[in-house]
Amino acid sequence: MERIKLAIEKAKASRADLISPGAQPHPHHRDSGMSGEQDVGEEDTPDDLGAVQYAQTAVVSLDPEHLERHRVVAHQKTHPASWAFDVLRTQVLQKMDEAGWRTLAITSPSVESGKTVVSINLAISIAQQTNRTALLVDFDLRRPSVARSLGLSRPKSLNEFLEGHASLADTLVNPGIERFVVLPTNRAVNGASELLSSTKVGKLIKDLRERYSDRIVIFDLPPVLAADDVMSVLPRVDCVLMVVGSGVSTQTEVEEAMTRLSKANLLGVVLNKDESPPQNAYY
Repeated sequence: MERIKLAIEKAKASRADLISPGAQPHPHHRDSGMSGEQDVGEEDTPDDLGAVQYAQTAVVSLDPEHLERHRVVAHQKTHPASWAFDVLRTQVLQKMDEAGWRTLAITSPSVESGKTVVSINLAISIAQQTNRTALLVDFDLRRPSVARSLGLSRPKSLNEFLEGHASLADTLVNPGIERFVVLPTNRAVNGASELLSSTKVGKLIKDLRERYSDRIVIFDLPPVLAADDVMSVLPRVDCVLMVVGSGVSTQTEVEEAMTRLSKANLLGVVLNKDESPPQNAYY
């Protein structure tokens, strides 16, 4: 445990110069000027009261017990773990706003670190801010798990879109949480690295980023040490957050992951599965 913490601190210190308060906004960044502007998904519109009416994006209801079992808790403000994701949300948004960034990749050094749990809960927490919307994309094409964690069962997903068998609007889903949209992946993809570096995926990322000025797009990526998928897609996203599972990744793995992320804008490192005594939550 202590070795992981030391490795994280070393990694964070070595990358601290990547994010500075004086960072210039991204050239495509736009301020909507409307604190209540909402992402309504593709071709959806808000009503006169500002509530989202999903005319095109499918809306489904999730099973609360299923979410609890998979540690999806950010939507429950009374849950003792939700505060942690709100704190993470504030830190992430502050740094992203300073630089004008709107696309965030989340990865980990190795498997079973909890990166998907962090991705889902962070996206939900961001969507709870009335001047923000969140889109979560499952880009872990070798081992997709966002849909399974949420309990989503949809006939069309990112797979069908990439194969040319569905439009983007057909694949998006609102899981019953205001201002939150998910682009799931139903099954593993062959040639994941080549696909993530393709022109089609590049155009998709650009479209998702630029369609709504208040949208934060979160990409759940594979572990950085599992393959070269992360390195293929990182040049196309604004910044990255790394999730380290306590007792899961070794110091050597953390340092190697940091080396592979050396050219990316690293926001920080999340220590997950920490067994130290909690301050005000068990998570």
